[in-house]
Amino acid sequence: MEKIKDERLILRNLKNIRIAYIIQTAGILGILGYDIVTKGFDGMRENPLWILFMVSIIVSAYLSMNVSVDYESGEKSPKKGFLISFFIVFLISSVIGILTSLSEGFTIVNGVIIGGILLVCGLIPIVYIYYLRTKRQNEN
Repeated sequence: MEKIKDERLILRNLKNIRIAYIIQTAGILGILGYDIVTKGFDGMRENPLWILFMVSIIVSAYLSMNVSVDYESGEKSPKKGFLISFFIVFLISSVIGILTSLSEGFTIVNGVIIGGILLVCGLIPIVYIYYLRTKRQNEN
């Protein structure tokens, strides 16, 4: 097989892939919707399609981040954006951790664990975007 070099065919192929992705996502959502109606929310989450749906959404979000960083103007400082994003995620995770520890039935350890999990989950995309921005800045 030869690699396709015609840009029109590449664009058409990408459009076909997008349509297949939309149909696949609609099918997964339909099956999960049926599960939520018949088995409830816990029954839906037990379905392996739930994991597939979550993974595909996460991968799609990271691929979109790559495109959005390429679309940005080159004037932004990657370090400044990283520090602002880090401060905001740290603030949000701290507030949620404190509110969790003050809630009935939860201890300070629960608040620290939940706040830490939110901090780590928030840092992963921030570090990825920082990496993409510095990589793009070094290329230019």
